[in-house]
Amino acid sequence: MHDVTTTIEGYFAVWNETDPTRRRELIAKTWSDDASYLDPMLDAEGQVGIDAMVTTVQEQFPGHQFRLAGPIDSHHNRVRVLWELTGPNGGAPVISGLDTGVIASDGRLHSITGFLDHAPE
Repeated sequence: MHDVTTTIEGYFAVWNETDPTRRRELIAKTWSDDASYLDPMLDAEGQVGIDAMVTTVQEQFPGHQFRLAGPIDSHHNRVRVLWELTGPNGGAPVISGLDTGVIASDGRLHSITGFLDHAPE
């Protein structure tokens, strides 16, 4: 098993990277070619879809940052993380949730399924 902490750090780096070129590089390092993402409001397929999804979220929440909100929990090729989307300059969380994922054999994310605990209406 690859280093799950490094994979999850890459996951959050992707969400927070606003430079499109750098974000696509991070996506290639962090997500498998056949990656998928699904939560109650978003879904994406493949690295191009992941990039488009992140761009959309960044446009909707400019200046906000995703951060880990608890310890990384993992076993076998599964991972679970709590997260928060904070306001600009580390403001109060505006969205929080839980993501579960499957890690591919090369250590990159194969899939994430997200659940929202708190979100604006």
